[in-house]
Amino acid sequence: MRFFFVSLLITIELFSQVDYSKRDKLSREGISHYRKKDTIKLQKVTNALWDLYVNEKDSIALAKYYQFKAEGFQLKHSPDSSYYYHHESKNISVLTGDFEEAAKRLISIAFLQSEAKDFVGSEVSSIEGLNYLESIKSSSVYIDLSIIYNNLGIISDEFNQYEDALRYFNKALEINSKISSVWTKERGYMWIQNNIGRLYQRKNEHKKAIEYFKKGLNVEDVRQKRPSIYASLLENLAASSFLSGDKKNVLSNYMEVLKIRDSLNDRLICNTYVNIADYYKDQGRLRLAKANLKEALKNANEVHYNRTKIESLRKLAELTSGKKSKRYLKEYLKLNDSLLHKERSLKHQFAKIRYETDKKQQEIIRQKQQKLVGWLAAVIAFLGLGFTITIFVFRRRKLIYQTKLHEVLAREQERKQIAKALHDEVAGDLRLLHKKLEKSSLNEEANKLNAIKDNVRNLSHQLSSVPFEKVGFKDQLINLISDYFEPKFRIIIRGIENHDWSTVNDAVKRLLYLCIRESVQNSKKHAQATEVIVTFLVHKKNVFLNITDNGIGFDTKVRKKGIGLYNLRERVEELQGTFILESTVGVGTKTDIQIPLDV
Repeated sequence: MRFFFVSLLITIELFSQVDYSKRDKLSREGISHYRKKDTIKLQKVTNALWDLYVNEKDSIALAKYYQFKAEGFQLKHSPDSSYYYHHESKNISVLTGDFEEAAKRLISIAFLQSEAKDFVGSEVSSIEGLNYLESIKSSSVYIDLSIIYNNLGIISDEFNQYEDALRYFNKALEINSKISSVWTKERGYMWIQNNIGRLYQRKNEHKKAIEYFKKGLNVEDVRQKRPSIYASLLENLAASSFLSGDKKNVLSNYMEVLKIRDSLNDRLICNTYVNIADYYKDQGRLRLAKANLKEALKNANEVHYNRTKIESLRKLAELTSGKKSKRYLKEYLKLNDSLLHKERSLKHQFAKIRYETDKKQQEIIRQKQQKLVGWLAAVIAFLGLGFTITIFVFRRRKLIYQTKLHEVLAREQERKQIAKALHDEVAGDLRLLHKKLEKSSLNEEANKLNAIKDNVRNLSHQLSSVPFEKVGFKDQLINLISDYFEPKFRIIIRGIENHDWSTVNDAVKRLLYLCIRESVQNSKKHAQATEVIVTFLVHKKNVFLNITDNGIGFDTKVRKKGIGLYNLRERVEELQGTFILESTVGVGTKTDIQIPLDV
């Protein structure tokens, strides 16, 4: 979580119009030029990556720029500068969340530290890279994981921690076996076998060492496919054979290695000359031994291989006498002191670079975190304001809803009183007047008055509130259906059983009831329907009512809706609901009603 917020900020850059194909092409070219040791072309790629970063703000291009700058200094034998730029590249990869690339840079850093004999630092860098890789659940990291475990094995070997070294090498072999590329898998297998053999060689267990060197050499077509690895395995096999007393094929093996290294322009040829010199010295052929040591010294100078240079000077001092011996010895002591001083200086420089870059990175993180905190504070304030407004709007809506419910209930009570007055008083008075007219033989007037009385009674029934206390909502609907049901007019109700209607406000239930009654009346009287389907659904504090019929339908753009439907729409919208009527001529009519149960 340490770099999360900064990663977020840098990742924003990646959403700009970055030319990924150009960056990837430059990366491939850079790797190729580095392997060919072409420093001029590598510098051109490095400059192009910098331009890509400046123009397009591509953070990954910046990480690649530092990587190839580091590798350029590596080819120029400037390990401190190489270390610095690898470290910069690693930090950017961490910030952009590219932990696989960060681990690759740490591998390069660990190798630089090993060459400077900073084995503690190399171990720390390797373990840091291991932590990044083990968080990635992908087969793409197997190669780097195997390399890191192999390097940890070499470091433990240097510390004479042989059990730990062997454990690391076996772990490297286990991971290497999972690599899908046969070429890469074989290459890793041979190097690890070579390193295990070297471990036993350092322990003077040469027979055991020879077993592992032979395992590597037994890989099919190893000499043709991988001459460099073949040369290392064969040279180590010859060295262990020589040291174990089996000197039969030692010289011929060394000569074969010498020929291969010469053809490959391999800088390790200087070590081969030293091994050949040891063989000739053992055979008493001192002139040839000195000649090979001089060749070793010459090649070591050319490739800046100081360890071999020191070894050659020491052995030349032993094989010569007089002024020559003193000159070699003096040069040996001077170079050895210089190298020890340089290694100590490099270790100090590596530690200083790491400290300074980490300190700078922490400062960048601190500044960007402060900026991010400012943005977050603004966002939180904005969200707080929005939340307050939302609460206010919600409470206002709830208050309006509750007010409307009270208004509906008040109107229902008023309707109930009007209905009672019409039924008990007006209709009663009309009934008495009707009887008087009949007695007076005014039959025509009596019949007209009787019709008026019936209309008043019907009006009183319509105005009367539907009581749900004694007769439940479901039973009221059953009674309604029974009133309208005929063999040629079917009414089907669905979903009414799926909810406890006793928890629903009476005003909502009455509105649903009236909607159904009005729709059923219209379907039977005007639409000439033979079937009406009523469907209920209660979901997320809303009740949904769908009413469809198979009647003749009508054109909603032409025909005006009746007063009954208009009144229903007003009542539904009054309770913050929605009322949608759709009809197609010859198909039928569909009514969709949604009423909130609460707000």
